Amino acid sequence: MSDRKQILNKKRIVIKVGSSSLTHSNGKLNLLRIEKLTGVITYLHNQGKEVVLVSSGAIATGAGKVGVEKKPSDKIKKQALAAIGQAELIKIYEKFFEEYNKTVAQLLLTRDGIENTSRRRNARNTLKELLKMKVIPIVNENDTVSTDEIEFGDNDILSAMVSSLINADLLIILSDIDGVFTGDPQTDKDAKLISKLTIEDEDLKKFIFESESSFGTGGMASKLAAGRHCLENGIDMVIANGNSPSIIYNVLEGKEVGTYFEKSDGK
Repeated sequence: MSDRKQILNKKRIVIKVGSSSLTHSNGKLNLLRIEKLTGVITYLHNQGKEVVLVSSGAIATGAGKVGVEKKPSDKIKKQALAAIGQAELIKIYEKFFEEYNKTVAQLLLTRDGIENTSRRRNARNTLKELLKMKVIPIVNENDTVSTDEIEFGDNDILSAMVSSLINADLLIILSDIDGVFTGDPQTDKDAKLISKLTIEDEDLKKFIFESESSFGTGGMASKLAAGRHCLENGIDMVIANGNSPSIIYNVLEGKEVGTYFEKSDGK
């Protein structure tokens, strides 16, 4: 626990949850898991922590709503499903959080909304004001209008950029994998979970293997890119298995779960 003791004091936390952690294997929303996630976030919120949720799942939610079983490859169709799903997904989050008397707000961002100086300032001010108001921001990429030039590509990168935008203390990425391994655990029986990575671990590419869900967009490459972005901006990050949202408690208690990206100064 000594390597992770600084996690105990983290106050401003970004939690990113991927489509694979929000859906069943058939692509349908896992409402029980979403309910548990809202319970965990509420518990943290009641402790006085500031929490921003970066949630994937709009396309999967839209697909489930209109009976599409596989994620389409056509961008226009994906954007249409996202338009349907964004409204439905925020409604689901609102329902569960309202049971705990918590208010949520939805922010849909594109890359230029963070990289453009004035839009970045506006996005930062809005997020910080929501946190000051004790509201839980729920962020997603605005898939309905994103083009190749302004899209993040996946919510791993988005969550890292949001973390640096608001000077977060910690980013927790919940995925369908336990963390970063020395090889692909699905094919390499000798692959071992890596407990900690730092900015000094330059050759992160050697840890990349891809295992995307049917509706997900990010793989290990995007998670490692998010980790590097966080480390370069002085933010700690943990990748952990999101099958049970209560793993967030273990992360914040400094337990050895997932892979911990520790900034080199240890502050």
